[in-house]
Amino acid sequence: MKRLLTTAAALGLTVTLAACGGQADTETAEAPAAAETAAPAGNANMEGMNMAADAKMAKGTGTVTAVSADSITIDHGPIPEANWPAMTMGFKAAPEIAKRVKAGDKVAFDLKLENGAGEVTAIQKQ
Repeated sequence: MKRLLTTAAALGLTVTLAACGGQADTETAEAPAAAETAAPAGNANMEGMNMAADAKMAKGTGTVTAVSADSITIDHGPIPEANWPAMTMGFKAAPEIAKRVKAGDKVAFDLKLENGAGEVTAIQKQ
């Protein structure tokens, strides 16, 4: 069972790196197998693995059309990582991020994609 979980963790790391544009080398992917005896038993490690495997990162550009305390609506171009065409869409955003922009700003932004939705994790005016 530990071997199966370790293999799943290595696969999740490879998928996450690929989604972020990184490359996974085979030595790094093999490293968790050596550490499997040091991992504590229980569910604590499994929860973290599922989150990493489900979440992907993406980048986009567009024009802000509306801002609230915890969301930003952006008329954005296609976002291939999410398989989204160009559209206007609202995204969750931390208040510190939302207060940096206003309607009409042209922006580049980073998204965390999870469960079919996106959350703006960084934004820069262009």
